[in-house]
Amino acid sequence: MGVLGIVAINVSGFFGPQAATLTPAMPGPASGADEAVFAALLLLLEGKMRALFSLLFGASLLLFVDRAEAAGREGAALQARRLGWLALFGYLHYILLWWGDILFVYAVCGLVALGLRGLSNRALIGGGIAGFLLWALAGTLVGLPLVVAEDHVRLGIATAAQARDVAEAMAAAFSAMAADIAQAHLGFWAMAASKLHNAPFWPLVMTSASFGETLPLMLIGMGLYRTGMASGGWPRRRLWWLALGGIGLGSAMAVPITLWAWHRHFPAIAMPDLMAYWAGPEHLLIALGLYAALVLAAPRLLAGWPGQRLAAAGQVAFSNYLGTSMVLAFAAYGWGLGLFGHIPHARQPWVVLGVWTVMLGWSKPWRAHFTQGPLEWVWRSLVEGRRMAFLRRI
Repeated sequence: MGVLGIVAINVSGFFGPQAATLTPAMPGPASGADEAVFAALLLLLEGKMRALFSLLFGASLLLFVDRAEAAGREGAALQARRLGWLALFGYLHYILLWWGDILFVYAVCGLVALGLRGLSNRALIGGGIAGFLLWALAGTLVGLPLVVAEDHVRLGIATAAQARDVAEAMAAAFSAMAADIAQAHLGFWAMAASKLHNAPFWPLVMTSASFGETLPLMLIGMGLYRTGMASGGWPRRRLWWLALGGIGLGSAMAVPITLWAWHRHFPAIAMPDLMAYWAGPEHLLIALGLYAALVLAAPRLLAGWPGQRLAAAGQVAFSNYLGTSMVLAFAAYGWGLGLFGHIPHARQPWVVLGVWTVMLGWSKPWRAHFTQGPLEWVWRSLVEGRRMAFLRRI
């Protein structure tokens, strides 16, 4: 579920510059339909799916370690090796395909989380929540003066200093956007060379920018895993409270945030802070609620066709994530179909539906014949240092 939601958000980053993931107003004026689609994604998916994926990633870190140790192996060492290879995959993903890679970020944060696995459940969950909220608060306070200045410019009441600060910020944003657009029209190897020459450390920048979000969420996921939340350790009543409370309270926060941004046509300076910091608490609440709802629904969901398809897509999430990047990068960039800048936000949901259809269509038949996804198999073989079994014995 998480990887499907992430695709819906990432599409705008393939068919437009980085700024297009933050506001439909860039690179050019947005239509009413563009704004409506962007608002719907902001309300329903933005940040929530990423947070859910981070919680599940944290749980999966410990699940892998526990299973390896139960088999008499060094679970932590194997997990560290997995994360090291994941970081390499992430860096190659950035250089060869897309600037918005999250694999490198997850690998680095995962290594830190792995080192903290000895903390108590209370420390993991409580510390994760506190760290997440402090990160959101600090980011909000740091960016607030410029956000206020931008709004004052909109209202025509800005001071000279505020107007100058906003003009400088917008000039920098347009300069970065022009560079993104120019790079998107390069050939495959020229684009890779441009990234290596101009921004070789971009994955570290991405990690630094999202570390305060990703690591705490992983820690919370680790703590919840150890409490048995997903394995029958929680009474259904508690799960229901978390599902209804998390989704309900989070949605009550998400609606006014979305309306604030929509009313102002998604201002370019405020939107990065809104997505990363202001909406942080509602992202956390909704992700926790969705997690609990999935645990409640899993037995019945997995018995039916939709649940089985979703589960299979999740089992090959690594292949689905990188495979989606291959397809969308080919569709968008100059070395492929060159559709960059030609699919506005209002038309991107059709692309998303197409990607979802492919994901849900191929994953289950593949898993019926193979032990894991193709890239999962490569990853595991590298970690183990030997060729792993691939075909299922039928």
